[in-house]
Amino acid sequence: MKFFEMKYRRLGRSGLQVSELSFGSWMNFTNRAADDVNEKCMKYAYDHGVNFFDNAEGYNFGESEKLMGKILKKMKWHRDSYAISSKVFFGGNGKLPMQIGLSRKHVFDACHDALKRMRIEYLDLYFCHRPDPETPIDETVWAMHQLIMQGKILYWGTSEWSANELKQAFVVAERHNLIPPTMEQPQYNLLMRDKVENEFVPLYAKGLGTTIWSPLASGLLTGKYINSIPKNSRLGIKNMEWLKKKTVEDDSKMEKVKKLSLLCEKIGVPMNQLAIAWCLKNKNVSTVILGASKLDQLKSNLKSLEVYGSLNEDVMKELDKITLAKN
Repeated sequence: MKFFEMKYRRLGRSGLQVSELSFGSWMNFTNRAADDVNEKCMKYAYDHGVNFFDNAEGYNFGESEKLMGKILKKMKWHRDSYAISSKVFFGGNGKLPMQIGLSRKHVFDACHDALKRMRIEYLDLYFCHRPDPETPIDETVWAMHQLIMQGKILYWGTSEWSANELKQAFVVAERHNLIPPTMEQPQYNLLMRDKVENEFVPLYAKGLGTTIWSPLASGLLTGKYINSIPKNSRLGIKNMEWLKKKTVEDDSKMEKVKKLSLLCEKIGVPMNQLAIAWCLKNKNVSTVILGASKLDQLKSNLKSLEVYGSLNEDVMKELDKITLAKN
C-alpha cells in the first residue's frame, strides 16, 4: 500500500524526468552477505515510483555495478521504465595510470566495463566522478560527446566539480558545438549548502540539473549520533575513520544537529524525513539520492514525501536560523 505519491522532475533542461527520490549504491552494495537486502530495497524503491538508480565504477571496485546488474536481470523491468548511472574516475579494475582519471582512454574503457558489469546496452547518465587536473578538459568533453554519439550514454555530467570547472566544460562544448554536461552530483544537505545554493546559481540558467547525494550528511541528520556511535552504524565501521572525523567529531555540526532534533520534536517530524524533504524544497534539485542498508531505513526515507507539506515558511525560516548560524 502506498502512503505517498512519487513525483518527477526534469533533469535540468533535458527532457528526462527522474523521480524526486532515487536510490544509490555507494555504501550499501558493499557487503555480499546483504545481497538479499539490496535486492529487496531496489524492488521496493522501484515499486514505489523510484526510476533512477545511481552507481559508479569506484563503488567497491566495480562489485556494486555487478550486483546491481544481477538484480536488474532478475527483476526484468522494462528498460524504458528506469534510468541507470555510472561514474568514471577512481577506477574499477585497478590503479594503473590508464585505469583511473578522465583521459579519453579511461572514459571509454570504464563505460564499456560498466555496461558489461550491469548487463545493459547503454548508460542513461554518465558522470565524471571528480575533476582530473592531469587531463585537458577538451579531451574529456569530446570523449563524453563521442560516447553519446555512439549511443553508449544518453546524458553526461560531473560529480563534485566546482562551478569554475563546470564553466570550462560549458565553454568547450559551446566552442566546438558539443553536448554540454546535463547534471552535477554534489553533496547537499542542511549542513552543507553553499555550493548548490550559491556557487552553482549561474549554471542553472545554462540548464544544469543536480542529482544530490548525502541528504542525511552520512547519517548525522538522522539524530542517531547525538549521544554515541551505534556499533553497527556506518561511522562504526573500522575503515570509516575519515568520515567519522568529518561528521561527529565536528562540534559545530553536532550543535546544529541537537537544535534540529529539538525542532523535529516540536513539529512532530522524524529528522531523517525532514532533512530529505528540505532538500526537495530547492527547485534546482532534480533528484535526491537515497541509500539504505536496511529495508526499514528506505521505507522511512521515502516517507519524507509525506512531510514535504509540513515544511511551511515558518519552519523553513527556523531551519535557516539553525543551519546558517555562524558558530
